[in-house]
Amino acid sequence: MRSNETSKAEGEKITNNKNTKMTTKKNKKYERLYNQIKELLPKGNTTISAMSTITAILYHKIDYFFWCGFYMLEDGKLNVGPYQGPVACQELEKDKGVCWAGINQAETIVVPDVEAFPGHIACDSRSKSEIVIPLFDQNGNVFGVLDVDSKDLGSFDETDAKWLEKIVSLLIN
Repeated sequence: MRSNETSKAEGEKITNNKNTKMTTKKNKKYERLYNQIKELLPKGNTTISAMSTITAILYHKIDYFFWCGFYMLEDGKLNVGPYQGPVACQELEKDKGVCWAGINQAETIVVPDVEAFPGHIACDSRSKSEIVIPLFDQNGNVFGVLDVDSKDLGSFDETDAKWLEKIVSLLIN
């Protein structure tokens, strides 16, 4: 009979091995999607058509993406751009919610539970977790965000952040 400590240690090893395999699988999937998107975005493509391509691929290829789209900063307002999923909020209240946090902090925001995020804007009550990636122009100014929602709590992690940042960087290359 094993001690609880041994069982617990072995359980942690199994969990860690499972998480490592999931992360490796997720990395490989994102790498394939990145390469596919990169091939589909020829030089001279308009930003709107590039955003449309990005959202279509991500939404249809990543099963936990419930909503995937862009919000664009225009005259101090954050307005919806190309997206896939249920109907979106058309304009987000200034300085409120995850998207504005991404704009104001100029950094990726990962929210495991949107109900716990102060000032969260619920465009769809089925959304449970969210990631927001700021978009930077060639001068380093934020001009919008990629916003992705999931119906499940804790869907997004560092792997999502890393690859989504890399994917949106294609918009200025």
